[in-house]
Amino acid sequence: MTMKGALIGCGFFAENQLHAWRDIEGVDIVALCDRDPVRLKFCTEKFGVTRTYSDAAEMFASGGFDFVDIATTAPSHRPLVEMAAQAGVHIICQKPFAETMQDARAMVVAAKNAGKTLMVHENFRWQLPIQAALKAVRSGAIGTPFFCRVSFRSGYDVFSGQPYLAKGKRFIIEDLGIHILDIARAFVGDVSQISATTRRINPNIKGEDVATMMLSHDGGATSIVDCSYATQRKPETFPQSLLEIDGTEGTLRLDAGYKLTVQGKTDSEIDVSPPLLPWAEKPWHNIQESVQTIQQHFVTCIATGTEPETSGTDNLKTLALVEAAYLSAETGTAINLSDI
Repeated sequence: MTMKGALIGCGFFAENQLHAWRDIEGVDIVALCDRDPVRLKFCTEKFGVTRTYSDAAEMFASGGFDFVDIATTAPSHRPLVEMAAQAGVHIICQKPFAETMQDARAMVVAAKNAGKTLMVHENFRWQLPIQAALKAVRSGAIGTPFFCRVSFRSGYDVFSGQPYLAKGKRFIIEDLGIHILDIARAFVGDVSQISATTRRINPNIKGEDVATMMLSHDGGATSIVDCSYATQRKPETFPQSLLEIDGTEGTLRLDAGYKLTVQGKTDSEIDVSPPLLPWAEKPWHNIQESVQTIQQHFVTCIATGTEPETSGTDNLKTLALVEAAYLSAETGTAINLSDI
């Protein structure tokens, strides 16, 4: 049986999502919605979707689909998620999930009351290299992790494709750090306290482009999450997240060039380079491949009635880390997550 979907927001990243939906067996995107007629026309022609709307409420009223993919920016998420819940469809929503914790909690409640799946498109956790490292750690290959460092440092021009990123008061923690914080949670669990510092190196943007965060995890582990879009390095490592994890019985490293090294109960060094999908292009292929993986997970969870790993409920904890990091950087103090 084919699962029918609709997509709202035909911007920069949505093209990857539409490619991925097309490649997932048993899924058919039947409707597109965007207020920009140029973007809507482009995606309509490229992906052959004939039902198009400029108004989301009209699209939901027309119905005829089982889930919606919300690929818009954060300010629109709450009204769209609540509309989707009222329409009785499953929801996958882009990150950042919400502008405020209040909005995020309201969206989770709306989906729960409707009895529908709500998943956040938190795709970094789903990148093949990260999944390979998670599999190794969760297998006990290095014992119990007590230290984790997740690093994303680059000078790649992300503003040319997404110019709005240069205009917001918040940038790197909200746009990129949210992914890296989520990776840290995936490896060493939930967080009790966070300290953060930020800098703005690029004078042509409004927000911060460098952030360093130290996390104290509930199980006693410590992690360092560092992000930069002001780092000049050759070769450029965008969009790779690098890992260093110490456990009670060994260590794991994910180095530039997608090299995964495990030294523990058994030693191994393997290439975890992501595949170059037919519609993907380097260096974005790592992220593009993860889009297909996360969307397949969403479909599987709907079919089996299970909660997605990056559900709306789970993402509340990652979103709280973002808010706490900004508060810590502003006040110069460590923030307890229980206060968020």
